[in-house]
Amino acid sequence: MSPVRPAFIAGNWKMNGALAANAALLEKLRTGLSLAREAAEIAVFPPFPYLDQASRLLAGTAILLGAQDLSDHADGAHTGEVSARMLAEFGCRYVLVGHSERRALRGETDEEVARKFGAARAAGLIPVLCLGETLAERQAGATLDVVFRQLDAVIAAHGISSLRDAVLAYEPVWAIGTGQTAAPEAAEAVHLALRQRLASQDAAAETPRIVYGGSVKADNAARLFAQPNIDGALVGGAALYADDFLAICQAVDP
Repeated sequence: MSPVRPAFIAGNWKMNGALAANAALLEKLRTGLSLAREAAEIAVFPPFPYLDQASRLLAGTAILLGAQDLSDHADGAHTGEVSARMLAEFGCRYVLVGHSERRALRGETDEEVARKFGAARAAGLIPVLCLGETLAERQAGATLDVVFRQLDAVIAAHGISSLRDAVLAYEPVWAIGTGQTAAPEAAEAVHLALRQRLASQDAAAETPRIVYGGSVKADNAARLFAQPNIDGALVGGAALYADDFLAICQAVDP
């Protein structure tokens, strides 16, 4: 992990949570993170209905708030959608864009993801742009073709400078929720390739953080974070358990 890029640990709760369980989890995180010297920026991404609760419970702490998705529209007749401006009003700093589950289950295209990225930027939110290949694509040797295509769609729409303070999340689809994790060296190779792709177009390519997502757990986090181009983690299931999530946060080198 590079010392010039502060680590970023994001806890994506997905469609999980309940008022009492959320309160208990966030209280444990507040206490646990206040007792340790953290070298990482920490954020949690609850479902939309719990953003207000999380915003209130995290007030005055260093834990930041993010949302799991947003509309590519600013407002209007889009029933069921949530705009970037609304998320900002609830105190969100980050928002996931193009998560593999949205791409696969909701059919989000690269172009739609790029529009959502732009909507987040316009409202002052920091997008966490998710990139990753399926198992079939990996077995076909197409990993870099896929992640470059997904990245280039955003660059084409908004320019390379739009990525300078964004976060990229490499999340191989075959490793999400399966218990399988890319070997640290294999994940590092993709992170390095993404950074080189950025550097070929912008000398400031050291700035964006690139984090890994895909069955990150307390027992593999330190090995992942030891890689020079892995700047943190997008954590799924382990983010629902305070002890596990705290252990991942604390695996970042001081």
